[in-house]
Amino acid sequence: MFAKILIANRGEIACRVIATARRMGIKTVAVYSDADRNARHVRLADEAVHIGGAASADSYLKADVILKAAQDTGAQAVHPGYGFLSENENFAKACARAGITFIGPSADAINAMGLKDKAKAIMAKAGVPVVPGYQGDDQDAKLLQKEATKIGYPVLIKAVAGGGGKGMRLVEKEQDFAELLASCKREAKASFANDHVLIEKYIQKPRHVEVQVFGDSHGNAVHLFERDCSLQRRHQKVVEEAPAPGLPDKTRKALGDAAVKAVKALGYTNAGTIEFIMDSKTFDFYFMEMNTRLQVEHPVTEMITGQDLVEWQLRVAAGEKLPLAQDEIKIDGHAFEVRLYAEDPAQNFLPQTGKLVRFMTPSAARVETGVEEGDSVSIHYDPMIAKIITHGRDRAEAARKMAAALEGTGVAGLRTNQEFLHNIFMSPDFLAAHVDTGFIAAHENELLPATYGRPSTHDLGRAAIFALSHQEEGGDDVWGLSDNWRLNGHLTKTLRFTVRDDHYDVTVTCRGDTYDVTANGETITLERPCLNDVFAQGRDLALFGKGRSLALHLYLYGSEGDDAQGEGRIAAPMPGKIVNVMVRKGETVAKDQPLLVMEAMKMEMTIRAGCAGIVDDLPVAVNDQVTDGALLVSIKAADAA
Repeated sequence: MFAKILIANRGEIACRVIATARRMGIKTVAVYSDADRNARHVRLADEAVHIGGAASADSYLKADVILKAAQDTGAQAVHPGYGFLSENENFAKACARAGITFIGPSADAINAMGLKDKAKAIMAKAGVPVVPGYQGDDQDAKLLQKEATKIGYPVLIKAVAGGGGKGMRLVEKEQDFAELLASCKREAKASFANDHVLIEKYIQKPRHVEVQVFGDSHGNAVHLFERDCSLQRRHQKVVEEAPAPGLPDKTRKALGDAAVKAVKALGYTNAGTIEFIMDSKTFDFYFMEMNTRLQVEHPVTEMITGQDLVEWQLRVAAGEKLPLAQDEIKIDGHAFEVRLYAEDPAQNFLPQTGKLVRFMTPSAARVETGVEEGDSVSIHYDPMIAKIITHGRDRAEAARKMAAALEGTGVAGLRTNQEFLHNIFMSPDFLAAHVDTGFIAAHENELLPATYGRPSTHDLGRAAIFALSHQEEGGDDVWGLSDNWRLNGHLTKTLRFTVRDDHYDVTVTCRGDTYDVTANGETITLERPCLNDVFAQGRDLALFGKGRSLALHLYLYGSEGDDAQGEGRIAAPMPGKIVNVMVRKGETVAKDQPLLVMEAMKMEMTIRAGCAGIVDDLPVAVNDQVTDGALLVSIKAADAA
């Protein structure tokens, strides 16, 4: 077994690998960028090496720098985690040349599965079912559209080098094909330096089911059952569970057999995942792709099998046989995983950056994270804060535990998808396992209701009582209020809070331990309200509970102006890069017309006109880097023209 390994990654997966290595008595070396100098994975590792600038291209993708760090520290092996260099065949080859073990499959296996068209051909030859489609080398746009028409709409355009939902577009109508093809190719070129695409039939109401596989250097291959990752948004997984609910036994066996057949056809070693698309009605399944690495959602497999997959990786990489034979691997109960992201579902899931002023995690769940309270979520990397994992005797119990875990989570300092995740675990259809990849879109009104992220009268009452009580008990006028609440019989007080730029006036009348609260056009009575889950920093408050973390700001009349911009002035919602500009200065535009495309935090977003009018200012161009709040476009409204 290795005495020391280097982890060529960051965040929660680096922390996850460190935990297993420490348990096995293996020393660890972390690598870090300028932005991660004080990151949690750096604090946890035995040693840490600086590898470059904040951008991934200047640090975590610098294979030569990382390999030198391994050599300089005496690391015998490199664990790539997932993302970054985990599926880079050249990095795997470089490790081999340097006499350092790559904790993953061979470079040949990475190459074979790295391009979706090549992978499908290999799987078809091995007898694994594949989706009908076009995988040719001719990338002429007219030919691709002709092939899509031949396959029949809807179709998926997929970058052959893509992954993680990047470089993928669903085309439902022929007239949309050309625009979506161009968008897909542009994203693929930027993300993978390869704009080659394939086209495949889109399965209606599909489920995304994947099988965890392992192979060793002694010719053994096993699967550790399947995971259902159907709940997705923009082809990014939101909720994962194991085993997949509702599968007939014969389907489960067929999935496992097909996955092991694929592993043996490749002579594959170490951890991998065979991803299938499954018809939710017939349970017919087809190969989509193979991920030649550990997956983000591997903990749910660990929970139902009782195995540590990182330990398996280390043992196989060290030349040992697989720890268990196929008939020794059993399913025990059910497990869920959710990904807590710094993003705002109420604003089309816009990624968020900032400091975790408060971060409370549930004690009764498994939590894997790369951050702690006081750390920041950076613009430079994926905005995932943590993975929350629960296990139960059956699916219902695991779901109840997840709902409780989300209710026990608290985040202050930036917005997250916590309430959105909790709403999923309150959905009757989800609890009944009526899942497919269209679930989130079909249940949008339930998961993102009009009241999403908005305070109830009860919320506002607790915030106001906390603010007033804090002032009274603290003595100092920390809130900037001009008088003591109860002084000289002043038992009624009105405060104003802002939530998401909306103002809420709250009137509170104190009657001893009982408070009358008027807000949102209604009056309620709160008796001895619990204020333990209210957190304050300056005049910013956070209310935790009921599966969400609500941020409020105490607004002082006359001291704060309304800085909201008009519909005609469009500012950058976050730092990013301009990748396409579709209008010119002086051009007449319609409301909601696409104006430009911006890339930020590994995501493309289309900026649209807030009103009809004439573009009177356009200070940005393609490839410009813009800061948060920078003016992108100014439109002189039609009624003002």
